[in-house]
Amino acid sequence: MTTLAVVAEASDSPPTDVAPAPRPRSRRRRTAYALTVAVFLLPSLIPLLAFVIGPMISAAWTSLHSWNLIGPMQWVGLDNYAHLLTDPAMHQAFLHTVYYIVGYLPLVYIGGLALALALNTRLRGRAFLRGVYFLPVITSWVVVALVWRWLLNPSTGVVNTVLAWFGIEGPGWWADPAWAMPSIILASAWKDLGFVMVILLAGLQAINPDLYEAAEIDGAGWWRRLFGITLPMLSPSTFFVIVLSLINGFQVFDQVFVMTGGGPNNSSQVVVQQVYDLTFRYGQAGMASALSWLLFFVILVVTLIQFYGQRRWVNYD
Repeated sequence: MTTLAVVAEASDSPPTDVAPAPRPRSRRRRTAYALTVAVFLLPSLIPLLAFVIGPMISAAWTSLHSWNLIGPMQWVGLDNYAHLLTDPAMHQAFLHTVYYIVGYLPLVYIGGLALALALNTRLRGRAFLRGVYFLPVITSWVVVALVWRWLLNPSTGVVNTVLAWFGIEGPGWWADPAWAMPSIILASAWKDLGFVMVILLAGLQAINPDLYEAAEIDGAGWWRRLFGITLPMLSPSTFFVIVLSLINGFQVFDQVFVMTGGGPNNSSQVVVQQVYDLTFRYGQAGMASALSWLLFFVILVVTLIQFYGQRRWVNYD
């Protein structure tokens, strides 16, 4: 037999050392596995359906109707959305919300970073100070807003009283249209400083100390180490804080409702406050639901843009 024939015969014979293909999982086993997963998910899935997904679907349906919460719904289609997109009051509410975010986000991040940097050193009483700074985070917003409303009272408030000791005439704060939103921003940043501090402090403690030792050997000063090591290595924590703060900023309501109620002269009227007023003051639940969905889409777009842009500045190495 020639060599060619031997090769051909070998290629035609089935291999003897190939493992048999695994049998596909039977339908019964797949069903049992799916039921087991469903049972473990039910404790979280039921509240999610009842309190998140269900109300979202209900709000979407309500947004297509005109409804005063009492009488029957009347179908209006997309008229509520068309009205909101051309309503100057809605534009103003969105602008006030953006104004709040622009003032709140840098203040709470820089303040939280400063506290995290201070508490990341060998400071005496660090555990006590962490608890003190985190205490406002777990305090009710109603309590915090009432305290700050008293502190910033234009006539009898502590802040203006202290300013008067130095010969400075304090502003009208929440009673002045020009200072109403800064008052809310100040109270909000004070309450959320502890949360940002904890997140950034965890990020700081995860940075390899060898990087700082190498930088010190090379003669890098504190500011050089901050911008060359700390902030780049802290970028994942910064990204998390920014995303969460923006989402919460677009939904700001409690402090506005308690401190100013959207006034004076609608100078602090934000989107969620407008949703509340449309529903419970003006009986326009359909319009309020449409505004809620518009706010949802704005938050979704802003969040997606942030996740897309993180590739350029967030360092996960």
